[in-house]
Amino acid sequence: MNRRPELRPTPGTGAEPGAEPGAVPGQPETGLTVHDVIGIGVGPFNLGLAALTEPIAELDAVFFDSRPGFDWHPGMMLDTAHLQVPFMADLVSLADPTSRYSFLNFLKATGRLYRFYIREDFYPLRAEFNAYCQWVAEQLPSVRFGHEVTDIRHEQTTHDGGRYLVRTRHDGGTQVHAARRLVLGTGTRPEIPPSCAGILSGGGTAVHNSDYLQSKAAIQEHRSITVVGSGQSAAEVFLDLLQDCGPDSYELNWVTRSGRFFPLEYTKLTLEMTSPDYVDYFHALPGATRDRLIGSQKNLYKGIDAALINEIYDALYARSLSGPLPVRLLTGVEVTGSSYDHAAGEHRLELAHPEQGTSGELKTGAVVLATGYSYHEPAFLQGIGSRIRRDNRGRFDVDRNYGIGVEPGEIFVQNAELHTHGFTSPDLGMAAYRNSTILREILGWEYYPVETSITFQEFGLAGLECPAGRTVHGPARAGAGATGAGIAGSRTAGSTVPARAGTGTAHGAPATAKGAVA
Repeated sequence: MNRRPELRPTPGTGAEPGAEPGAVPGQPETGLTVHDVIGIGVGPFNLGLAALTEPIAELDAVFFDSRPGFDWHPGMMLDTAHLQVPFMADLVSLADPTSRYSFLNFLKATGRLYRFYIREDFYPLRAEFNAYCQWVAEQLPSVRFGHEVTDIRHEQTTHDGGRYLVRTRHDGGTQVHAARRLVLGTGTRPEIPPSCAGILSGGGTAVHNSDYLQSKAAIQEHRSITVVGSGQSAAEVFLDLLQDCGPDSYELNWVTRSGRFFPLEYTKLTLEMTSPDYVDYFHALPGATRDRLIGSQKNLYKGIDAALINEIYDALYARSLSGPLPVRLLTGVEVTGSSYDHAAGEHRLELAHPEQGTSGELKTGAVVLATGYSYHEPAFLQGIGSRIRRDNRGRFDVDRNYGIGVEPGEIFVQNAELHTHGFTSPDLGMAAYRNSTILREILGWEYYPVETSITFQEFGLAGLECPAGRTVHGPARAGAGATGAGIAGSRTAGSTVPARAGTGTAHGAPATAKGAVA
């Protein structure tokens, strides 16, 4: 890790222990300490950023989250569920293997290191990873739970270019905090297909899988249960419910529009696509090409763990020894509509099989929608809409180094760049790399060395002669030709790349409803 002399930005006009209460939006704020960074939302990605920021004396950062504490997907904390990435993809190790906030140090501190070693499985249990994140969060004074961000404004100042005023609600009161830069980590929220939206509010027992464990007892009271979805969560819920399925309990259906149960692509050369090299390549592609690729790469990040697919088959096989099971697995089937019949106490799912050109209706007592998550812009961004770059579809125009600000190096995003950076965006294994890159942009120099090339394979043609004699140039590496300023205010290589020409930027497009913090 590289170190430089401390470079603190100038504080506000008065000393401030935390924030100024009762400030009025749109009026100049005085007496505020101006932080270098405010992070909004504390899921694994921003929690990793907080942990990596903690030892940097040159950086003053604070992170807010509306929840009372860290709790990662509590509705899917099944006993045997595990991560789909190895333990090295923790909050910090791929940026700083010596960090006190590593997963291995958590195991050592909690007396579980040798048990993990004897287990001989690199994939932590999901509950174990959640406990690890809680352990880290408890040690970071910069992380503040129970603070809901309700509004953000930008205040122009004459001496340093301006600051962001972030209003939070906490313990019944409001406070205003100031920072030069923002990192948005508000996460994704459950995605409900329009064909299924009505049954969630129509009565009966229908839940998204994010609420599965809290609703499991009520779900199992019904004589028939249907799981809808194609990925890992659908498979985990199905296997969990399969354990108690039978003629004397309930029938179990799994409806997936996928033509088969796609395993997560996990060969080593394919894993090289979760790399800075592939992000360079993907980001440099035309927007339409990126959108098409994302639609065809779901098995790279939304597939089912192959061992889980086999475990489901083995469970079906073993359970079938005593007679036919009341189980149906319906592949290539879409849910085109849904309703709830109050008189009969059951849901009705309208199904279609596009390949056959057939349709039908499935009646079921309970429904679990394992239909994924998607990013929704939080409403508080409306106050700074004019400072955010957008593409011609109104989405964030995210530069190569994760910035979306009209002014380079001011606003960054975590896991909101699927359309610009590809399927690596939600990958825990790329989080430390992204955070190292964001920190470099903020500081203006590398505190954590940022890898630029790690693959054996090459993506695209670069350095080759075209038939006409022209040389093919590959995509610019992250940080190359950058123009953003670090906290010292200097222009340095490795900072944010300006908006690309021809992206159809629409400054100030309205934000959508606030998404769930994750």
